[in-house]
Amino acid sequence: MDDPDGLFPLGDDSPEPGTSAPAASGRARSASRASAPATPTAPRGFSAPGPDSPLAVRMRPRDIDELVGQDHLLAAGAPLRRLVTGGQLTSVILWGPPGTGKTTIAHLVADASDRRFAALSALSSGVKDVRAVIDEARRVRRTGGPATVLFIDEVHRFSKTQQDSLLSAVEDGTVTLLAATTENPYFSIISPLLSRCVLLTLRPLDDDAVRTLVRRALSEPRGLADAVALAADAEDHLVRLAGGDVRKALTALETAAAGAAASGRTEIDLETAEAALDQAALRYDRDGDEHYDVVSAFIKSLRGSDVDAALHYLARMLEAGEDARFVARRMVIFASEDIGMADPTALLAATAAAHAVEYVGLPEVQLNLAQAVIHLATAPKSNAVILAISEATADVKAGLAGPVPRHLRDAHYPGARRLGHGKGYLYPHDDPRGVVTQQYAPDDVSGKEYYRPSGHGAERAIAERVARLRAVVRSGSDPGTVQPAVASEASAEASRLDSERSERADSE
Repeated sequence: MDDPDGLFPLGDDSPEPGTSAPAASGRARSASRASAPATPTAPRGFSAPGPDSPLAVRMRPRDIDELVGQDHLLAAGAPLRRLVTGGQLTSVILWGPPGTGKTTIAHLVADASDRRFAALSALSSGVKDVRAVIDEARRVRRTGGPATVLFIDEVHRFSKTQQDSLLSAVEDGTVTLLAATTENPYFSIISPLLSRCVLLTLRPLDDDAVRTLVRRALSEPRGLADAVALAADAEDHLVRLAGGDVRKALTALETAAAGAAASGRTEIDLETAEAALDQAALRYDRDGDEHYDVVSAFIKSLRGSDVDAALHYLARMLEAGEDARFVARRMVIFASEDIGMADPTALLAATAAAHAVEYVGLPEVQLNLAQAVIHLATAPKSNAVILAISEATADVKAGLAGPVPRHLRDAHYPGARRLGHGKGYLYPHDDPRGVVTQQYAPDDVSGKEYYRPSGHGAERAIAERVARLRAVVRSGSDPGTVQPAVASEASAEASRLDSERSERADSE
């Protein structure tokens, strides 16, 4: 695209542990727990944690009373409590960010329920694996055996066909589905399967919950067994970096403890924690004022076209442990809210960066995010998109809707023609201009102009085109070349200044 301004040329969460190994029937939960040895035995469908397992694995809660941070799901009689304690079971989808306890809950179900337990991972399983588990569950049930709980980790990675293969077995109770996902299930899980399950939303752990689990890992024999102490500022640093992800906090603690031991010290201080994590202890509270202040400054720097300030705030957020997906989402919104059609490629850049967050992950994705930030900050700006949809929405809420014009109504079903649907509709492609004079909007809003292009960037040419299109559609006349319609006096002034700059550049 040509540059109309001269100023603006347009040109890991790692998955939670899971396994696809089929599970056999296990012990009943009540009597066995009373006599259970100190070293935990393997839950059905999972491997037993060993002394060399990661700290986060060794510290998984052994019963529901050790589960921290999901109190809203643990009330007496709640589906999650019934699921874990082996009562009447309902198929459940667990939705939450990484490190909030989805796989931990699966371990508790495997260890506590008197039903069979099978575990699959959507990363490595297909329809054949799902059908094999269902067939075995049906065979066991027919011979008088217990029902089967089927855990599927990362279920959003299953295709529609793979999810379809679960429907009948969940419907008739052959299996009780326990599925975990980090993605919005309303988008990633098919509606028929979602309707057969109870959706439980797991929340990110707050700082107090993460702190509790860090201290538990420091003191308990299955954790660090008081082999190392943790300074208060180092603890604050680990809790802050976790951002509600307890697995991240425990992994950081284990790394810092190893660093302290290598130095012959018995305390993890802030310097040791920073050295182990290679991150500065930035003042940044994801749930407090600093979080909102930095995000606000980031967006306002983009809007103000200060590319250097925007990059500073991007780096600040990423270094402080902010979720890269959150940053990417904000940029996708910004691309339409503050740039829009002034540079249509801005939305493509922002959505590509958002995809890169999922596809590449940190730390490398910071390059993709930085490229998108540079694109958005240096792009021409226009808020015409948000003004347009806001005004259209306000009219709809005010009751300005009205019936769809009869010539635009669907005329494909039997009897529609007798109702006059489609009668008089003009097909734009029959006109050599590709546009015809015709009413499209309901009578109540006919003639309204919601979209008012600015004079910035690519929207300058769009403004001229929109004016010509409206003239043809509404009156049948083509005014030829018209001046761009601008959203405000400020936009008109900006166009005038642009012209003056161009004239000065030509004279020089």
